[in-house]
Amino acid sequence: MIIVTLPDGAKKTFESSVITPAEVAQSIGPRLARDAIGAILDGTLCDLTTPITRDCSLAIVTAKASNPQAMYLLRHSTAHVMAEAITRLFPGVKLAYGPPVDEGFYYDMELTEPIRDDDFPRIEAEMAKIIAENRPFTRYELPAAQALKKLQSENNPYKLDNAQRALNQDATVALSFYATGTPGKNWEDLCRGPHLPSTSRIGAAKVTSVAGAYWHGDATQQQLQRVYGLAFFTPAEMQEHLTRLEEAKKRDHRAIGKHLGLFTISPLVGSGLILWMPKGGIVRQELESFMRQELDKRGYSAVYTPHIGNINLYKTSGHYPYYKDSQFPTIKMKERDSGDESEYLLKPMNCPHHIQIYAAEPHSYRDLPIRLAEFGTVYRFEQSGELSGLTRVRGFTQDDAHIFCTPEQVEAELRSTVEMVLLAFKTLGFDHYHCRVSLRSPGSDKYAGDPALWQRAEDTLRKVVREVGITSQEALGEAAFYGPKLDFLVQDVIGRNWQLGTVQLDYVLPERFKLEYIGSDNNRHQPVMIHRAPFGSMERFTGILIEHFAGAFPLWLSPVQAMVLSISEKFVAYARQTHARLRAAGIRCELDADHDKIGAKIRRAREQKIPYLLVVGAREEQTNSVAVRTRKDEDLGSVPLDEFITRLNRQISTRAL
Repeated sequence: MIIVTLPDGAKKTFESSVITPAEVAQSIGPRLARDAIGAILDGTLCDLTTPITRDCSLAIVTAKASNPQAMYLLRHSTAHVMAEAITRLFPGVKLAYGPPVDEGFYYDMELTEPIRDDDFPRIEAEMAKIIAENRPFTRYELPAAQALKKLQSENNPYKLDNAQRALNQDATVALSFYATGTPGKNWEDLCRGPHLPSTSRIGAAKVTSVAGAYWHGDATQQQLQRVYGLAFFTPAEMQEHLTRLEEAKKRDHRAIGKHLGLFTISPLVGSGLILWMPKGGIVRQELESFMRQELDKRGYSAVYTPHIGNINLYKTSGHYPYYKDSQFPTIKMKERDSGDESEYLLKPMNCPHHIQIYAAEPHSYRDLPIRLAEFGTVYRFEQSGELSGLTRVRGFTQDDAHIFCTPEQVEAELRSTVEMVLLAFKTLGFDHYHCRVSLRSPGSDKYAGDPALWQRAEDTLRKVVREVGITSQEALGEAAFYGPKLDFLVQDVIGRNWQLGTVQLDYVLPERFKLEYIGSDNNRHQPVMIHRAPFGSMERFTGILIEHFAGAFPLWLSPVQAMVLSISEKFVAYARQTHARLRAAGIRCELDADHDKIGAKIRRAREQKIPYLLVVGAREEQTNSVAVRTRKDEDLGSVPLDEFITRLNRQISTRAL
């Protein structure tokens, strides 16, 4: 007998010793069975044909573009279809690696002749044939020795390397393959899965670009071609996305960031490592200043921690080896004086360091809550193909804070952190947002800690979200290993959703580190820990802001808030005087006293997205005023300089949009 727990808590009992998610969906109803494309089994995404042999939690995944799991299945399966199409059209191709990514999918491959843009239509035509054939994605497994023999016979060093790496992690594992149709008859690929039920579930597919790549991101290895693509469940969704992409190109933070001189990435420094330029530094500084003011109001204490830590710190917290695949390799060294060997890791998280600050001193219940805040830089070794400007990087700074409180204080502290996240969104003009309540999957061994404490934490998050009144949805299997969390998703001006802030409730790490405080009963108690980061990371948040505003930041965030433009050389002296007055009033102002015509000066300033353009000539000099224009080409007329300074400072101090 197998008992399956559904997302709403309902339980279904099956007499069979082996069932599949497809059978569970059918038992719920024929419509769900028809719409199902996959399942989340104890927190892990899987095929509809995955065998279930024990009690479990299960959520059926249906074809919705708003569902990340559904899009993962779709993109992964379409990557296989594209790979098969390319294999048909380009004999001798050696496939390497083809994952789904945030906006689509790609496949790395070695070819004797490169794929060019004009090859895309025939690749798409071949893909359409495969989709129309409605072939199932069929999984089968082979013992390691048999699988390696098969791959050796195919003469593909990349797939053989993939298999060997999997076996290095677990020598006993069977290797899985997916045939697009019948194994031994149709095209197949070494793959962990999961996939859609069949090719016909792909509603629309498109090849979008090609780029160069190296095997495992190593420039000493064979250069490959990386072919990118898109997939959607309906042609309408594809068209909507393509329209949004056209608008997104105009807002691409990488192009705008370069044009406005906000940030750069140097190959000598390293991929995914951001260099903030002076103007970008101003934007970041203003965001940090805003957040620091709010932290001060709420009783947070600023702390600073190193960029590196002993490996044992992260082993105790569980971040190592739990997140090992996304971390930089450890650093092993011998102490110069003693010869003892130590092992360090570039900091992947700030929380273990903050825990050590809490643990450095004894605490009474009267001291709590203790709120420690840091703009702390952390490091993740993201795959090179997934790096993208500011939004996907290898080193990033979190507006991180950790609250240590009593169980009785949890609700109030959570409410305060949620309100702080919403304040940040409101201040930056994100009017459309919702919250994902990320929960554990009952029965999964992924999560640490007492199930009763997990239940209490999840119920507390639900209650706070309900009381604050934010729109929310629950997501099984999305919790951190140490606790449930609230993930905040915002919609930008062109309708794209971005995950930004997060709030996490944690009973596990205080237990692992044996944190204590003395209660009113004079006994030792364990504090509860809350992790929170309203912006998420300064890099990602700034990248999203650049695209949200298309580089035209609100006045308080703009690197240059006003530009003084002299009509001619005769008025340069007054222009300099005006510029000095504005600077003295705390306004970030620049001066264009070149000999160009005023039209050219205005055009340059507008291209730099400067909010206010202040034209000065004879009349302005005589009346001690400025002729005010905006970057939107609005003419606000002549304004006395003192009055204009007062207006600007009011807008800046209120952080007006």
